[in-house]
This record gives sequence, C-alpha cells and structure tokens, in this order.
Amino acid sequence: MPKEDIRISFHDQISRNKWKSIFLIVIIFLVFLALGYFISLATDPGFFFIIMIASIVISILYILISYYNSDKIALASVRAKPADRRQYSQYYNSVEGLTLASGMPMPRLYIMENKEINAFASGRDPEHSVICVTTGALEKLNKQELEGVLGHELSHIANFDIRFMTLVAVMVGMIAIISEIFLRSLWFRGGSSGDREGKGNAILLLIGIIFAILAPIVVQLVQFAISRKREYAADASAVKFIRSPTGLVGALKKIKNEQVPTQETRKIPKAVAPLFISNPFKAALSTHPPIEKRIEILERM
Repeated sequence: MPKEDIRISFHDQISRNKWKSIFLIVIIFLVFLALGYFISLATDPGFFFIIMIASIVISILYILISYYNSDKIALASVRAKPADRRQYSQYYNSVEGLTLASGMPMPRLYIMENKEINAFASGRDPEHSVICVTTGALEKLNKQELEGVLGHELSHIANFDIRFMTLVAVMVGMIAIISEIFLRSLWFRGGSSGDREGKGNAILLLIGIIFAILAPIVVQLVQFAISRKREYAADASAVKFIRSPTGLVGALKKIKNEQVPTQETRKIPKAVAPLFISNPFKAALSTHPPIEKRIEILERM
C-alpha cells in the first residue's frame, strides 16, 4: 500500500511526538552532563561547580521573568489589542465552542493588525493563557479554517507547551552560559596551563574547549527539533478537538500560498516568531516543520 494511503491516528501522532520531545530533552540533559564532565576533567572540578551555580542562577532568573510574563511580552511586542466581542463575534464563538467541547478554561482573546494569516498562543498554563490572531486570519479564513487554527493554538495551551519549552530553554541557556564562562575563563587562566600540561591534561583541555564550542550548537539544533515535534503534536491535537483535519489543512494551504516575506512580515519581532502557527521568517533551521509536511500528515488523518 502506498505511504500516502496509510491512515494516521491522531492519538498515535500526539503520543509519538510527545515521546520524541521527551527523548530529545534527555539528549540535552546528556549533553549538559558530558559538558560538565569534560570541563571538570580539563580544569579544577570546583571551578566547574562555580560555573554551574552561576549559570543556573542566571538562566533560571532570566527564564522565570520571561515565563511569568510570556503573554504580556508577546502581546506587547506585536502591539496586540483585546478583541472586542461585538466586533469579532465569530472569533469569540469559535473559541468558546472549542473550550466547552474540550473542558478548557476560556483564554483571553487578542487581535494584531497584520494582513498575513497567522496566530499564536501564550501563557504559563490554561488559566493564564491568551490567543492572538491577525486581522488577515479573520478576513481570509472561513469559519472551518479559523476553527482549525484556533484548535491548534488551544492545543499548545492544553499540552502545556509554553511550560515544556521553558524547561528546554532553561537547559539550553545553562549549557550556553557554562560554555561561554569556561571559554572566557581560559584567557585568565593561561598562566596555570603548565600545571595542567604537567598532569597530561592538555588533550583533555582541548577536548573540553571543542565540546564547549559544539555543545551550544548541538542543543540549539535539538531545541529546534523539539519545537517541531510540539507543532506536529498541536496539529494532531487540533484534529482531536475538532474531529476533522479539513479546516486546519485549508488554513495551512492558504498560509503556504502567501509565504513570501512582505512588509507585514517585518512587523513581527523574530524573538516571538516561534510562537506563531507558522514562522513567518524562512530559515534553513526553523522552529516549525515544513508546511507541506504538516499538510501531508493531516490529510492522512
């Protein structure tokens, strides 16, 4: 049987991508342990302990501030405004219908002025969540397509993706900070290199340097992969909410047809672009899977 004729269960798709996300975060943790091991071998283990404590404090403080204010930061960066219920009644009715069907609390709804089709969700948990859609999405999508997009965004909220990606960001940030402090410290520790060489640690120091350079790159790539898995899971969860992939498929096809950078694209800060249902910035290494692949999988559900 041809691959395109094999049906995909949204339950299997959700489960598979969640397990893959956990596997990838384990890889980040293993990179963190390996980085610590090589640095402690190449230098004084006590020195690594100091680096680790500093990186944990800096990373967690930065992420906590972002985490508890993620919705405010995202909304302010795109100049979003609260959606007026009378003016955007279909928007409200669609979200209310989906939240009632799924048993989720009603998120706060916002609008951002942008002619392109896009949307994002943010907030640390379902009780503190927001959904924001572009004016272009409300103008160009029919009711079924809009519900597909809203189902995708509600899935991010239901799956606690902001919380999960915050954990990933903490670990990736710690690795980046540890690597940076270690590499910069070598400029001030040059005078003690003779002791290390006397102990035969020159090779270990070189390995530590190479690993400190490569580790942040590796975990960044893994972070992108995790983000892509969460997008696949949100697509499948949207089908679970709505019981049909048709609306989301139609919306993604319209998004694909307008995926040419415009003046509207430049209005979106790159820092919040990964939150959107479709990253408006084309990149070889993207936080989102190719739209064509997402459509192909949805059409087989």
